[in-house]
Amino acid sequence: MLDPIVTFFVRIFNAIGRGIGLFVAWLFWPFLAAHGWYMRRTWLVRGPIAIFLLLLVGFYAYFIWQTQVWTNFNPSFIDTYNLSARKVPAGAELPAAAGETAKKCQSSAVVDVVADLTDVNVNQNAWISSMLLYRLGFFGVDWDHTPFLDNKASFQRGVNQAVRRTAVELVDSLGRMRGTSGINNTLQNARGNIQFDEYSWYFGLDPFGPKTPTPSYYRAAVESFRAFNRELTNCTATFDSRADNLLDFVDRISGDLGNTAAILRDRSENFNAGWFDTRADDRFWFAYGQLYGYYAILSAAQADFSQVITERNLVPLWNDTLLQFRSALRIRPAIISNGREDGWIMPTHLATMGFYILRARSSLVEVRSVLDR
Repeated sequence: MLDPIVTFFVRIFNAIGRGIGLFVAWLFWPFLAAHGWYMRRTWLVRGPIAIFLLLLVGFYAYFIWQTQVWTNFNPSFIDTYNLSARKVPAGAELPAAAGETAKKCQSSAVVDVVADLTDVNVNQNAWISSMLLYRLGFFGVDWDHTPFLDNKASFQRGVNQAVRRTAVELVDSLGRMRGTSGINNTLQNARGNIQFDEYSWYFGLDPFGPKTPTPSYYRAAVESFRAFNRELTNCTATFDSRADNLLDFVDRISGDLGNTAAILRDRSENFNAGWFDTRADDRFWFAYGQLYGYYAILSAAQADFSQVITERNLVPLWNDTLLQFRSALRIRPAIISNGREDGWIMPTHLATMGFYILRARSSLVEVRSVLDR
């Protein structure tokens, strides 16, 4: 009596096996056909093709390596600056050491941080967004629309967003005495270079022709930031560490984070594909990079504006704000999921990151309100 049942299941499995075999044959047929064509050619044809394929494999191996290895990624890197040892705010004259005649001024920790963040992005790591294979995409599909090999690029762009915002504030207010001095040319050069297109390679189509790649501009920005700090140390530049400048700086950062929170909310509310949302990872890692950059920048700002923060009794609130950022940086899931907020199988990492961003932004708004009194 069991024979018909056994025969039925045998037929089912045989059919499944034939289906898998046909699928594999269909999948590999172009490669087998190309291999057959290749083997029938002479070495005059086969040689250049073999060299091209080896170069292509090498390029992809290098590209994959660069996207997966994050050199000097450390959310706590700001601790190495020993900012608590700074006794005067940025731009203030330092007490003369024994035997010194030339006066020295305190350099800016914020400028040090934005220079170092950019240095890590383009000198200690490859700038992924302008690499040729990143620009070509995955068989013509933008890497940002795939679930892999785009996380580091998104993180770098998030960090760069924080640096860009800070560069604007340095030029417009922090690096000049408001109303009585012009724009610092060194900072202006840094801002111009750091605002350059993030995707430029050595050659482009719009406009058509050779180009200077993105990393070259960002390296020039690093040099300009460091040159400004040398000017500041020699007391030939200005860092205006007034309360209203700090208020405006905090306000701009708060607005920038609010925009990112809105992007995360839109993706979280309108796309609930869980682990299959191919844009969730780049949204998440852009936000993470932005928080990574702002955490270090705000930590440095505490040293640069130490006098204002102490006089306004902001130390506890400022430290709590930094703790909010630090808490967000502890979220590093292996796979980013954009599930429903009431789901029970797939988590919702975008909503979680959005929550932490809004909590950090709320602390910044409170800091601003204290400065505005």
